[in-house]
Amino acid sequence: MIYITGDCHGNYCKFNTNVFPEQKYMTKDDYVIICGDFGFWDNSKEQNYWRNWLEKKPFTTLWVDGNHENYDLLSTIETDIWNGGKVQFINPSVIHLMRGQVYEIEGFRIFTFGGARSHDISGGILDKTEPDYRRKKRQLDRQKKSYRVNHVSWWKEEMPCEEDFDEGRRNMEKHNWNIDYIITHCCSSGTQEMIGKGMYPSDKLTDYLQEIKRNCNYKQWFFGHYHNDRMISPKEILLYERIIRIV
Repeated sequence: MIYITGDCHGNYCKFNTNVFPEQKYMTKDDYVIICGDFGFWDNSKEQNYWRNWLEKKPFTTLWVDGNHENYDLLSTIETDIWNGGKVQFINPSVIHLMRGQVYEIEGFRIFTFGGARSHDISGGILDKTEPDYRRKKRQLDRQKKSYRVNHVSWWKEEMPCEEDFDEGRRNMEKHNWNIDYIITHCCSSGTQEMIGKGMYPSDKLTDYLQEIKRNCNYKQWFFGHYHNDRMISPKEILLYERIIRIV
């Protein structure tokens, strides 16, 4: 079985048995995939508690990265190969699915591509090493503007690099651009325009995903990021709180 859901931001309560009773019939050979913003932030006692809590669940948790992950911390974790693609094992059954990979899971080909541009930063990005950091922070707090702090609550790696894009193209070519399911955090530029109606500007990643959409034969595409549950089309599904079974 494969289930898919949206952003968690470090809160995994929707995987409680009373909310997600289907897990009673699942094993570690069954999967729940999170479409980005898993909530991989630090190695605090609280975070480790929740990762171990997920590890004790009967299913295996898979996730693509979003724009709310600690990429400094992720960079310290060894890369392995699992089911045909690159992964990072956070725990034995809590697994980060990396950008531009194609995995064979339950007999299906699944293409993954994490990352997204943060939209909730009207106050910009602050840097704690700058002399006027505290003054800028106080000013933004008074103005009640949203902002992020570099290497604390924001990382430039939220946006993929050209190497990530090329990795995805190479792996797609290996499979003749025929994929069963696509799992991403954000979506293509055209789909984003349908969702936001001009609220979210396109960028290199959404344009790249538009290229993927144009060239790839796929059954369904699942993504998160926009904090809504909505069927955009029979082939494109935006997820947030819902957990749906695809296999």
